[in-house]
Amino acid sequence: MFKKVLLAVDGSEHALNAARMAANLTRNMKSEELRIVVAYDPIPPYFGEPTFQHAVNARLKEAQEILKKAVDVVGTVPAKIHTELIEGDSAEAIINIAETRQSDVIVMGSRGLGMLAGLVLGSTSQKVVSHAPCPVLIVR
Repeated sequence: MFKKVLLAVDGSEHALNAARMAANLTRNMKSEELRIVVAYDPIPPYFGEPTFQHAVNARLKEAQEILKKAVDVVGTVPAKIHTELIEGDSAEAIINIAETRQSDVIVMGSRGLGMLAGLVLGSTSQKVVSHAPCPVLIVR
């Protein structure tokens, strides 16, 4: 049923729970593909050099560490694993990748690392649920 699974992670506890769920879903559905995506905010260009480049490098390193942690949590699955790091608005990036890659389901955490941790459903999750081209599985 779900041949192409898209897992969106941001390093939060909920995202790591989503990684475990995506791995189980991929195993149980015998999915062909698991795509793990980390979207990170762009650095404002007004930082100027060399501060701008240091900030870009730090942001990219953090995104790579989040991606590695998610891949480790997923472990071994029968599907082919693809990874992507995307700069830009998280919700828009997730929606665009789901459309472009023709994902069958999106798996993501209910709340991320945003400042409004008390929300029942984070703003990124809410936007993805509202605009996704496929079903979305939200994990706590």
